Amino acid sequence: MSLSSVLGSSAREVFIPTNGIRLHCIDAGSEDGPLVIFLHGYPEFWYSWRHQIRYFAERGFRVLAPDQRGYNLSDKPRGLSAYRLDVLAADVIGLLDHLRREKAFVVGHDWGGVVAWWLGMQYPDRLHKLAILNVPHPTVMRQHLRRNPEQRRRSRYVFFFQLPWLPERSMRKNNWEMASKALLKTSLPGTFTEEDIQQYVQAWSQPGAATAMINWYRAALRRKPRPRRDSIRVPIPTLLIWGAQDRFLGQEMVQPSIELCDNGQVERIDEATHWVQQDMPDKVNRLLEAFFAGKR
Repeated sequence: MSLSSVLGSSAREVFIPTNGIRLHCIDAGSEDGPLVIFLHGYPEFWYSWRHQIRYFAERGFRVLAPDQRGYNLSDKPRGLSAYRLDVLAADVIGLLDHLRREKAFVVGHDWGGVVAWWLGMQYPDRLHKLAILNVPHPTVMRQHLRRNPEQRRRSRYVFFFQLPWLPERSMRKNNWEMASKALLKTSLPGTFTEEDIQQYVQAWSQPGAATAMINWYRAALRRKPRPRRDSIRVPIPTLLIWGAQDRFLGQEMVQPSIELCDNGQVERIDEATHWVQQDMPDKVNRLLEAFFAGKR
């Protein structure tokens, strides 16, 4: 797979220093265009945004899609404290500072959405607008993990990931069969091709990646983030896109999440799954483009 064939001729791979580490990023589009940063979730990497990178680059945006710390070719620091939510958000602020940009549009999916929520709460002055795909506000998620038996059932893998070494061994078994099947079984037919799965396997197989990726989950339960400001509300314009066929996260968390936004809106996509931007990229792209332009 050549980068240009998937992402267009403007895309390039770069390593950017930020917050004491280096993040591998895809940088595409016009250097002077409005900046949009795409944050992937578990168990993905920049490739989860392949349908969005080219689309927005061709429309005049500067697009940055990092492998977040612990993933693929980015640095993988040891220890759970390196994966606290406030540290992960500071990585993104460091990217802005490196590019000498005051603000960016930020789009996050899954764990990238959790980081994006935190940015919206803690760094609203550094964001134009915020778009979240299929992940609830962290406060709402914590409440449902405590009180909602169905969500605890859906999230049982989170508790499995707290064990030492066993999750890594299980994930690696039979050439990452568990992770590959999870993607295929919980997405729409045809969303992930065999070539896509091979791209993921290559990323998962990077030295230290298995433990680093799972450490995001371990740190979430064991290392409390350190907030900069005492507010759980998001004051900037926020779009929550939700694939209604999500097997991991219940729709009952959507409305309480958007109620924590001063200027929030929801777009449900009934046919899509948790992997919404890959299931239905054209629809997601149009929603994001209209939101950025103030047409929604």
